[in-house]
Amino acid sequence: MNKFTDYQFKPNTKKFIELNQFTTPTPIQQKVIPLILKNKNVIGIAETGTGKTHAFLIPIMEKIDSSKNEVQVVISAPTRELALQIYTRAKEMQEIDKDLDIRLITGGIEKTKMTASLKKQPHIVVATPGRLKDLFINEKVLRLDTVKLFVVDEADMTLEFGFLEDVDVVAGKMRKDLQMLSFSATIPQQLQLFLKKYMTNATTIHINQKQLTNAKIEHILVPCKHLTYQEKLLEIIGNITPYVCLIFANTRKIASEVAQSLRDKQIKVIELHGDLQARERKIAMKNIMSDENNFIVATDIAARGFDIDGVSHVISLGFPNDAKFYVHRSGRTARSHRDGVCIALYNEKDNAMIKELQIKGIGFKHQDLKNGQWVELNKYGYKRVKKDDPLEKEIAKIVQRKTTKVKPGYKVKRNAEITKLKRKAKRAMIQASIKEQQKAKAKARQLERGKN
Repeated sequence: MNKFTDYQFKPNTKKFIELNQFTTPTPIQQKVIPLILKNKNVIGIAETGTGKTHAFLIPIMEKIDSSKNEVQVVISAPTRELALQIYTRAKEMQEIDKDLDIRLITGGIEKTKMTASLKKQPHIVVATPGRLKDLFINEKVLRLDTVKLFVVDEADMTLEFGFLEDVDVVAGKMRKDLQMLSFSATIPQQLQLFLKKYMTNATTIHINQKQLTNAKIEHILVPCKHLTYQEKLLEIIGNITPYVCLIFANTRKIASEVAQSLRDKQIKVIELHGDLQARERKIAMKNIMSDENNFIVATDIAARGFDIDGVSHVISLGFPNDAKFYVHRSGRTARSHRDGVCIALYNEKDNAMIKELQIKGIGFKHQDLKNGQWVELNKYGYKRVKKDDPLEKEIAKIVQRKTTKVKPGYKVKRNAEITKLKRKAKRAMIQASIKEQQKAKAKARQLERGKN
């Protein structure tokens, strides 16, 4: 179905879609919604920004019955920030159905107040795994035995943060005919075992993002040379004019140090990483939603799941160890038909990852700041060759060929071509040496005959 008007939704669901000003379902919504409405177990593999939250909220709106005073749906998210984000969107359902009770259950909310509020069970619960387990299994104040639909959002992140065991315990105490939905960017081996345990005959929907070849993203490599990533960032940050700039650091420590260095320069900045306290995370979340800050410093994991509108620039302080994290970083910009710039600061240790990304199809520009102006540098990997060395010139031509959209095994073919060229040059050198020796011997013989 190409438009939301093609679906036979109930009036409340139609109003919910209109409230969000949706007209056309995203690819994951198009594939997932009909399956959920048929009570199928679904594994949705998609990145942030694909519309997956409403891929489950829309069918939940269709299936929920606010006349029944029982918990019918549970949505689990690995962090309180992600849970709050989902809850904020789910709360819009109450504008359509005033009787609908949706509850946020996470750490940071006073436990006694939360327990008291559960004397009346909500219809929908949005929660973190640990708090779900605590109130359902340990305290027994949250009745989840009535739940018909269980959504595990950001499942791979749940595994990575060590919360999958809590989800396992909770799911194990729910009804046997439970419908389960799992949304994730990747499906690691341990996660596969969990999904196989609970999701009988699940349908897997994999949405491939075309972030690698998104023509609207301009990828720029900037060498740090003798400077640190942080020093280079401070050098270039005054020479860009972002609407929102998302700066990625590889560790929490670096993220915190970079944020402080920006503050020292009187630049307003939001921090988004795992070392923040509950109150700091709440403030960060509020500031992101208020659009008051142009610069956000984040780690890859902490930024997962956050839909940050209007990101015009992404800056990577070095490259992550996994290519997919760079792809995810760059995919934060150039959304909603806008252009975007992804600036990657690099030094020598990043070379292997840069080459891997080039092989995968990312075309980098090579630029630097000189006297406050952006200037083009030689193509990345360019090596100056001696003017009087024809062999090195020929090898350089082979190495400098365009590496985007390459065929499989191109490295082997390229190396074979270089080896063949070197062998040819070696044979020519040997043949030239033999000729020189032959000339020298002939000359010696002539001299010998002259003496006689």
